[in-house]
Amino acid sequence: MTTTYLHEVENGSTKDSGAEQAYRAQKGQLKDYGLNAKWDLTDNFHIVADGHVSIASSTPDNPNGVSSTAVAISSPILSQYGLDQSTGFPRETISTNDSAKGNNNGHWDVGDLATQQNRQFSSWQHQNLKEGRLDAGWDLGGGSRFDFGGDYRASKVDQRQYNTIQTLGDWGNANPRDVNAIAPGQVQEFCLVCTFHHHDPKATGDALISWRTQDATKLYNTLFDAYKAMGHNMRIDANTNNRVKENIWAVYGQFTWKGQVGDHDATMVAGARYERTRVNSTSLQTIPTAVVWQADNDFTIFQSAAQQPVAAKGRYNNLLPSLDFQIAIRDNLIGRFSFSKTISRPNYGNLFASTTATPPGRPTVLGGTPGGFKNDADLQPLISDNFDLSLEWYFKPGSYLSGGFFEKRVHNFIGNSLVSQNLFGLRDPTSGQPGTRSGTAKTALQSMGYDLSDVNLFTLTALMQQNGGNLAAAQAQFNANYDTTNRALKQSFVDSVLAAVDILPDANDPLMQFQVNTPINNKDAKIWGFELAGEYFFGNSGIGVAGSYTLVRGDVGANVTADPSANQFALVGLSDTFNVTAIYDKHGISARLAYNYRKKFLSDLNRGGSHNPVFTAPYGQLDLNISYDITPRISVSFEGINLTEEGIRTYGRDKVETFFMQEGSARFLLGARFKF
Repeated sequence: MTTTYLHEVENGSTKDSGAEQAYRAQKGQLKDYGLNAKWDLTDNFHIVADGHVSIASSTPDNPNGVSSTAVAISSPILSQYGLDQSTGFPRETISTNDSAKGNNNGHWDVGDLATQQNRQFSSWQHQNLKEGRLDAGWDLGGGSRFDFGGDYRASKVDQRQYNTIQTLGDWGNANPRDVNAIAPGQVQEFCLVCTFHHHDPKATGDALISWRTQDATKLYNTLFDAYKAMGHNMRIDANTNNRVKENIWAVYGQFTWKGQVGDHDATMVAGARYERTRVNSTSLQTIPTAVVWQADNDFTIFQSAAQQPVAAKGRYNNLLPSLDFQIAIRDNLIGRFSFSKTISRPNYGNLFASTTATPPGRPTVLGGTPGGFKNDADLQPLISDNFDLSLEWYFKPGSYLSGGFFEKRVHNFIGNSLVSQNLFGLRDPTSGQPGTRSGTAKTALQSMGYDLSDVNLFTLTALMQQNGGNLAAAQAQFNANYDTTNRALKQSFVDSVLAAVDILPDANDPLMQFQVNTPINNKDAKIWGFELAGEYFFGNSGIGVAGSYTLVRGDVGANVTADPSANQFALVGLSDTFNVTAIYDKHGISARLAYNYRKKFLSDLNRGGSHNPVFTAPYGQLDLNISYDITPRISVSFEGINLTEEGIRTYGRDKVETFFMQEGSARFLLGARFKF
């Protein structure tokens, strides 16, 4: 059962509400240069040569020269918080108390904001594609012909990621009220929930308050300079450089036949393509040096300044036959059958040679699971055997009905293999094992009868580190700041410890075991379904209607009741769809009113530490397009997109577990065309 209502009350203390500010900008560029030539060697034999070079790039483009600048700020004054998601649209209630960590004026305002971290992310992608091909065609007469040729394609993809972090007031809000003190006037109050027009957030009071800056890079730079002067320097959080080279050689042959089977006109196209692919992957990456326990459930991983090269290779060969057969069963009834074998290559991101480690979401002794990603340059392509069978009935001019069945038997789906292993020799400061600081703190908390919570475990372990391992001194400080009535530490004391102490692993801590996610070709699946389509015009009125319906099924779906610790494999993107279009086409006027609908579908898998499936809710869109030919050379047009302003929503294991919601808006376009 999914929780639909949560309510938290902070007795005698407050918690923070985050309001990260971001400025994201990326610049894309595509260039393509090509040349082709054709030679008619005889009346029935020709050769075509084609070559081109494509260059695509995506580079950082915000004012700081990075892809994304993020400033984590918060209001450490929340006294109560409630969340109601019973309707699928999240609704929150908030109460604040700014007497301790705010400006003590009884209102939630800009003077209550505190800094946490400055972060910047830079991402560069560059692809260079060179391709040359030679095709030949031999016309055999009567509509029959033989085509053959070859192709060579060389692709080079470079991807670089460079991320930095500067600690400001940190997650414990060590310097309350510092946002407006350092950057006055740069952050303003606004009402975020008021921007929703098709949903009612039912917000009142403090739930109407949100925070934004007009330029997150300006805020970042102001805070960066101020905290750098205090000795808070920037550090590298990620620095990787990945390159994948893919070389593909291919040859093909195809025979087209036109004739009769009995008294029925028929056409057959049969051929095959052979491809040889070689992959070379190299990466430069920084090496993680330590998993640092920064707060009760906050971690970071320190990285080396130097990079280390890693290399890997992959290869595969594929023979891809195809057959298409068409026969006129009657003059107005056509049957079609086709078979083909096709491939879909792995994403470049799965071919990178680099390995990454991610920290746990909470101490491992309390169930936290550190993760990791390790790719495979030798992944094989997805291979699909495709079968299609259809009938088309043209029962009057301009009108038809068609029906078809399809089936795809897919092999080498890329699944995920979770392997428990240590990465880079990293140690675990939160294991709770005997002989470690966290283990000693765990035993002490249990002997004192205190809850074994994230906050208590971190605080006592941090106090032991502050006191040089002296447990008695640490316990004395802990007890002096423990509220026995509420069974909780004083929040102000916790915040001071969070600000003062980061726990680094030592030699007594065991090696951390990461759940390393590795892509692997280990799944097969079958997809099948049918499609119905048709179009009908009412006499010579110019009025018509068209529509289609597609049913899709697969034999592997997501299990919403699966163990949250287990990875799942399922087919994503499958759903039934239909569309209906009203048509008018006469007297120079062409109009289309179309409604397209798609049922819910699985859009992602294994999201987050709970390996949640992600579903996209049903979506329907109404569009209008009208054009009018004023003269044979001049025409005007009007287009209305998403007239009903349908929105997008994704959710998890339950429909009320909303992950993302975006309201839609109608768009209108006017155009004109002149033909010379």
